[in-house]
Amino acid sequence: MAKIIVFNNDTDRMETYYRGENEPMPYNTNGTLKVREFRGSSNSSILWTTKRTMQSWNSQRYIYGSAIPVGFAFKRPWEGGHGNQSQHYAGTAFDVGQRLSQSQRTRLWNSANNSGVWSFVEPISLTPTWVHFDKRFGSPACSSGGFPQLKRGSLSNYVLIAQDDLNTLGYTTGGLDGIFGAATQNAVRNYQRAVGLSADGIIGCNTWRSLQEAVVGTGRTSTTID
Repeated sequence: MAKIIVFNNDTDRMETYYRGENEPMPYNTNGTLKVREFRGSSNSSILWTTKRTMQSWNSQRYIYGSAIPVGFAFKRPWEGGHGNQSQHYAGTAFDVGQRLSQSQRTRLWNSANNSGVWSFVEPISLTPTWVHFDKRFGSPACSSGGFPQLKRGSLSNYVLIAQDDLNTLGYTTGGLDGIFGAATQNAVRNYQRAVGLSADGIIGCNTWRSLQEAVVGTGRTSTTID
């Protein structure tokens, strides 16, 4: 049984669901994306995503018209496996089609690229054996891209990444809920002081880079919430 936290982009609220591995993801229609498929190789009992990511999957599956095998979707930062500010850690990205033929992957890539439902479809030249698409949102805190700036009052799956990082490093946020409240702000400030960053309590480019470099791929710690 997985705990699935969903950022509802339409209501600006965090929602929590409990689903078995063979049950469909929240907001998935016709059972085309099971929890186990979204989980992939993640060993976490907590997963997260957004409503619009699931809606984009529904549209993509309808447009493509056939099953889409998922190779990688969700990962928590401490599990690693992707770049430091990968959208997989936000639960908004899919690497799919690894078991398809080259011609099938090309058709899938074309359908994703022309669908208009994804925020980003990686160029096919960079993904020769899979297709990557994601539903990222917000303005990146770094000019090179990545996660958006977060501060007190922010609410989203990106806040979940920050809380996961902080708790894993031993800076308690008082929970893993996607809501940037006072406890999360204090944890950010304490972390910033410890690593020599300006302790403004805001997660901008430098703080994101520092957090992710410190956590990605390091494994679960005694203070990780799971």
